[in-house]
Amino acid sequence: MNCEICGKPIEGKPIRTKIDGSVLEVCKECSKFGRVQRDTPLERKFVSRNKKGNPQKKNRPPARPKAVQRRSDEPMEELVEDFNTIVRKARESRGWTREELGAKIYEKVSVINRIESGKMEPDIKLAKKLEKTLNITLIEKYDDVDWNHLKVQHLVLIH
Repeated sequence: MNCEICGKPIEGKPIRTKIDGSVLEVCKECSKFGRVQRDTPLERKFVSRNKKGNPQKKNRPPARPKAVQRRSDEPMEELVEDFNTIVRKARESRGWTREELGAKIYEKVSVINRIESGKMEPDIKLAKKLEKTLNITLIEKYDDVDWNHLKVQHLVLIH
């Protein structure tokens, strides 16, 4: 096998080295131009450890993490429908410019512009910052609804 940098034949095992973001198999002399890689992600992927910490080979890919299930009694949070109008009116009632509001909540003016124009929905974290700063309500909490139960009741009411 030849070195991927200088082209010289490699005696023994090539050294896997990361150089400028690429992992190359190089000779000992060229390995000084980068960072020597101990093992690759591919090698790590197929080796797992048993409960005592000893490595063991696996013939199957690693299991996917289980989905996190939300407790049914926890209320969900949702952004109110007219959030953009509420934010704009609250800002204007305080006499603040978009620049001033952005500075108060540590956000760019372009973010404030996009929220007020309705082109962007703020995530829950940003909505809570706006709520606190402007003393407004943007997030509604609601409980899960058993839609199947409601459909049955609705069908009974129609007949």
